[in-house]
Amino acid sequence: MALLERSSPPRPRGLWSSTVGQKAIMAVTGLFLLLFVIAHMLGNLKFFVSAASFDHYAAWLRTILDSVLGHSGFLWVLRTGLVVCVVLHAVTAARLARRARAARPVRYAHRGRVQGGYAARTMRWGGVILALFVVYHVLDLTTGHLNPNGVPGAVHDNVTADFRLWYVTLVYTLAVVALGCHIRHGLWSALQSLGSSGAARRTAQGVALGVAVVVIAGYLSVPFAVVTGLAG
Repeated sequence: MALLERSSPPRPRGLWSSTVGQKAIMAVTGLFLLLFVIAHMLGNLKFFVSAASFDHYAAWLRTILDSVLGHSGFLWVLRTGLVVCVVLHAVTAARLARRARAARPVRYAHRGRVQGGYAARTMRWGGVILALFVVYHVLDLTTGHLNPNGVPGAVHDNVTADFRLWYVTLVYTLAVVALGCHIRHGLWSALQSLGSSGAARRTAQGVALGVAVVVIAGYLSVPFAVVTGLAG
């Protein structure tokens, strides 16, 4: 009987309060967010096909499962899930950081370089930048309130109008670079647990850096194509 009790799955409250459970929550929410980022990036690349194709793709997203969820219902379910993941990811990150500091009550006389380099040192403010950018992005291209064109359904024209403004392109670039740094460090932290050898760590670093570079290049291809006149 005692053996059965020990092997029973952890309760949700125990999962939330334990370090292992919080790391699991961060990993699952981080994976979901990464998959969304990649899918969204691939959808953005339809911008290079044609204006009609890009607008059709944006309209199609609003019809997914519309017979069950209604028009745009799927997008609202997806947005709600993303908000939940972002909140859980941020809260567990803060809790784990506080727990790590509490485990080292005595500060080091000389603080060494944070493991992971620049990306690790900027995880905190990078997350804040991304959160602020998401709010702006929604008001810009979802509701249209901040878009210089702001015509419902004319997604291609709205995007083009955005990136013809140098300051919008600059803000977008900074946000995408912050996203890449966040992905690089987060993915490396997750992958390095698969092995502690030097070869495994180098592989994890390579994969994390490769994914981050692809995401940055994919997202920045649209604004830089508009700025340089190659598209739009």
